[in-house]
Amino acid sequence: MSTPTFGIMTAPAQVGYDEILRVWQEADAVEAIGHAWLYDHLLPIFGDPDGPAFEGWTLLSALAARTARLRLGLLVTSNRFRPPALLAKMATTVDIVSGGRLDLGIGVGSRPDHPLARREYEAHGLPFHDTAEATARLSEACEVIKRLWTSPAPFDHDGAHLHLRGAFGNPKPVQHPHPPILIGGRSKATLRVVAEHADIWNIPGGDIADVTERSALLDRYCEDIGRDPADVVRSIHLPVSYDRPSTTRSAVAEALDAGFRHFVLSIASAYPAGVAAWVADELIRPHLP
Repeated sequence: MSTPTFGIMTAPAQVGYDEILRVWQEADAVEAIGHAWLYDHLLPIFGDPDGPAFEGWTLLSALAARTARLRLGLLVTSNRFRPPALLAKMATTVDIVSGGRLDLGIGVGSRPDHPLARREYEAHGLPFHDTAEATARLSEACEVIKRLWTSPAPFDHDGAHLHLRGAFGNPKPVQHPHPPILIGGRSKATLRVVAEHADIWNIPGGDIADVTERSALLDRYCEDIGRDPADVVRSIHLPVSYDRPSTTRSAVAEALDAGFRHFVLSIASAYPAGVAAWVADELIRPHLP
């Protein structure tokens, strides 16, 4: 099997920009950490509901300009927030700013049963489509984004949910044929979109039996459309315990045994001094060859 890669996730809420920048720049200097992530919420979903929360893509562009090595992305972009053609342009810009280090993380959007996530749509005048429609929109968004990244000429698109005239992406992303697409989610409908469009699939950690079952289901969906399941890298998002690092190490070991090779370790603020080096020493290097 391939060597696993490890990254960190810093939630851009209840924290200052300088703190996130410090951690990302620390991580940029630690070779064992290969990628870094933000999440995509417009209002806090934990802590003080009126506390600070940064917009993910503009923050990501700033961090891309202040780092040199880390791959970077949002875990994951809500497809409900931005028109896909606009998102393709934004992602291209970040890929260029970063020198070709973007992974496009995308998903259906916030869970409808999370009240602190649901409120951000009403607060910003954004529609909240039902889950079936939102999943169909995700599939069409991935199709359009990839076409904008690769088409050599303007095109029209008439889909079930998107209608574009003279759509064209210029400049193109640095990465060819395009930045990798990471899709996050666990529902059967989302996994079918993963099988069709994703280079990487991410799922939150938890019950390893459930995570393994979802991975096997993705295998079947890939086979149904004639795609090699090995073409989709398996990624898992795990919380970090500063007090009990052995808990996180055990979760990583279980996921490695289940075939996962892409790890996103979520670190909580306030970030201790030297937290990136600590993550590498305590949580990552024990699992590297």
